[in-house]
Amino acid sequence: MTLPTRAPVIRVYALPADSNAYGDIFGGWLIGQMDLGAALVAQRRCKGRAVTVGLDGMHFHHPVKIGDELSVYGELIKEGRTSMRVAIEAWRREPHDDVAVKVTEAEFTFVAVDDFGRPRPIDQE
Repeated sequence: MTLPTRAPVIRVYALPADSNAYGDIFGGWLIGQMDLGAALVAQRRCKGRAVTVGLDGMHFHHPVKIGDELSVYGELIKEGRTSMRVAIEAWRREPHDDVAVKVTEAEFTFVAVDDFGRPRPIDQE
């Protein structure tokens, strides 16, 4: 499969502590990595704190196994006055292989917030 044209935002190894008894990585860990990557994109755009307010439905196409390299790719796809949507794709690669496989994708919605957690305009610095 061809890798996405989106920028890579996170690359990590899946570790045993992140797996179930069968060696598959927990979906919650994977969603967490995607959320971290999306937050980096959103926070860079709004030049400050941004909080996750939602994500669209996800389907897991392939499992991630212990030792796999997980790459998270993301880009800002929509922007409002205080909110942003970030498209995220997660890809796995076995440690000694060059072939990467997309395991899931989602769109995360963030809101830029001030020091008190209230929504603020994105262009405000």
